[in-house]
Amino acid sequence: MNKGLDMNIRSLILPATLVLCTCALPAIARGPQDGGQFAGQGGQGMGQGIQAPVAVLSAEEADTLLWMREEEKLAHDVYLTLDAQWDLVVLQRIAVSEQRHFDALGGKIERYGLADPVLPGAGVFSDPELQALYEELVASGLESSTQALVVGATIEDLDILDLQQAIDATVQPDLQRTYGHLLEGSKNHLRAFVGELRALGLDYEPQYIDPLFFDAIVGL
Repeated sequence: MNKGLDMNIRSLILPATLVLCTCALPAIARGPQDGGQFAGQGGQGMGQGIQAPVAVLSAEEADTLLWMREEEKLAHDVYLTLDAQWDLVVLQRIAVSEQRHFDALGGKIERYGLADPVLPGAGVFSDPELQALYEELVASGLESSTQALVVGATIEDLDILDLQQAIDATVQPDLQRTYGHLLEGSKNHLRAFVGELRALGLDYEPQYIDPLFFDAIVGL
């Protein structure tokens, strides 16, 4: 696993720091549901373009790609699990987007001939840290519908940082394009979750990305 991503995930697991600031701010955005059949999906799309000859990935590039694949599954599975409890449209819609992200990375894993780490079944992960993170996030999000929105914002906050690091960790143009597309999607997801919180008179304090970058993303 990429060391930077490892540090990011550890800081989320120990301890959990999901922060709500009670500020009355205007709503920004609202984030259909799918069943999320992950096992064996390769996926096409984001950043694919015309296929160039396949390069050999460095160990760091390969580890990062595999990590991001499972991280996208985590986001999807958390959102659908929390939606089953709270029936929030924003969770349903963003889960569909996470499926596309997941499929795009599956296409890259197939292209580079890597072994896909994804295990069948919702909420099941080959990486023990992601497994622990999934369980922690679900437990937190099941506390209330508001906390489910905070969990969503936290996942996207972390995902944005990890995607930035993934872009910096590769010299492969196709991976940079794919990560870049996913990064823009995660920014949109963050806006949606923050917008839902602001509609409730609450705000989200970023845990991972720079506060000024966060403000630029959400429109402050």
